[in-house]
Amino acid sequence: MTSAECEVWARELSFAQSVADHDAKAFASHIDTDAAFGASQPQPTRGREEIARRWAGIVEGKRLKLSWYPTRTTIGPGSAKDVAWSSGPSLFEDLDPKSTQRYRIGAFHSVWHRGADGTWRVLFDDGVDPRPATEAEATAFREGRQATCPQA
Repeated sequence: MTSAECEVWARELSFAQSVADHDAKAFASHIDTDAAFGASQPQPTRGREEIARRWAGIVEGKRLKLSWYPTRTTIGPGSAKDVAWSSGPSLFEDLDPKSTQRYRIGAFHSVWHRGADGTWRVLFDDGVDPRPATEAEATAFREGRQATCPQA
């Protein structure tokens, strides 16, 4: 990937880390003010404040642990170099000790926009509905995370 695509890669990892750290302020700072989450849904959640409110329980992480990482980022061509796409797997872990299905694996797709301040923020976010996963699949998910961007 190019150095610009790796900037988005790092920003995606930072976004995921904000959830892992239960840091609501950092989470919100990754979201564009006019973002739409659940972008493929008839009624996506719109706006940074509403998205942060709707995600508060996930960020808090008391009932569910959500993890994700990018496997691909792509920068827009030509005059669209301030737009990027990011995708990869996601892991949902039910923290209830009585849960009969502890893990679910899905995927995410995000569109990022670089603001006038040079910061990349999520503009559109959506995902693939998670499916039940085994402990081995959860381990493979964790082992698949690359801490550094695979540069060309």
